[in-house]
Amino acid sequence: MDYYETLGLNKGATQDEVKKAYRKMALKYHPDKNSGDSEAEAKFKEVSEAYEVLSDPKKREMYDRYGKESVFAGAGGGAAGPGGFGSMDDALRTFMDAFGGGGGGGGSIFETLFGGGGGGFAGGGNYVQQGANKKATIRISFTEAANGVEKELAVTRLMNCSTCSGRGAATSDGIRTCSQCNGAGQVFQTRGFFSMSSPCPQCHGAGQTITDPCKECKGQGRVREKQHVKVQIPAGVDTGMRLKMSGYGDEGEGGGPPGDLYVFIEVDSHPIFEREGDDLLLDLPMGFSEAALGSKKEIPTLSGPCRLSIPEGTQPGKVFRVRGKGFPNVHGRGRGDLLVRVAIETPTHLTEKQKEMLRAFGETEGVDNLPRKKGFMDKIKSFFSDFPS
Repeated sequence: MDYYETLGLNKGATQDEVKKAYRKMALKYHPDKNSGDSEAEAKFKEVSEAYEVLSDPKKREMYDRYGKESVFAGAGGGAAGPGGFGSMDDALRTFMDAFGGGGGGGGSIFETLFGGGGGGFAGGGNYVQQGANKKATIRISFTEAANGVEKELAVTRLMNCSTCSGRGAATSDGIRTCSQCNGAGQVFQTRGFFSMSSPCPQCHGAGQTITDPCKECKGQGRVREKQHVKVQIPAGVDTGMRLKMSGYGDEGEGGGPPGDLYVFIEVDSHPIFEREGDDLLLDLPMGFSEAALGSKKEIPTLSGPCRLSIPEGTQPGKVFRVRGKGFPNVHGRGRGDLLVRVAIETPTHLTEKQKEMLRAFGETEGVDNLPRKKGFMDKIKSFFSDFPS
């Protein structure tokens, strides 16, 4: 693992750049925000290990010269021991230190930085909070779901105020360090053996107060703006699927990352086709004589008509599979099939001539012409033979 690559930095990065990169990635992968996600947990430990080394000038110099093993040789420097970083506790301790929360608070850092008090105030003077996620729903036609489509959404987002550049104050002199928490953004209470932290009630966790609010955003630092967002919907989507558009949620505060936009898909039904996964089901009505004698049918597909041969003696409910004429797989793994189910109709409103012809035909029928009837009659005979005479 290359520490610079892990944090998305080059070797010449300044300490401020190292800290800023770590804060952004640590907020994204923090275990309190990704409960049960083992990949996010591993990533959180990786970025914390990288920051632990690159934020310390001596460790960084050793790493640049001799590599990772030289940094973690022995048990010094706060590392867990030979060969690498320590446990999740080490990673969380690094996180607390980076965000100015190393004072021993017992509360959840997740509540401080992602919710509750609305944000976290880092010791370096930056109020950090990730922007809220947004949710939208798009309804598309059955054909659009099959072919893929581009749609435009109107989304109202909280954006950094262009007048004050997100400061919330009309001028830089209009920002003062909070007098109650002295800029920490948190207040601590000690009860017995426990030390509890909570957002400062005066500055609401910002660590600073605004004495000269921006007239455009009223001191909030962000304003609501309507944006038109183009959404690329891939072929093969279905109702209930969700598309994630990273960074299209509300802007973060104090340099925090923006939230995401989640687009939920609803697909209209089709008058002819039913969808079963990637397969399509088509009910094909057919007359008695067509099924008995066999016929050729022109059937619809999503890509145009095709011909299907119906063999003589086809029974009701028989399903014919047309390969590759179903729905495209949303992950690009080919297409499903078209399943054509035969629905034989009994004729109605017969003329006298038709009735006469059917009576004549019925007199010629035998059990060999009706395999299902023959099987049924054999079962009936077997059933009654079990009764004593």
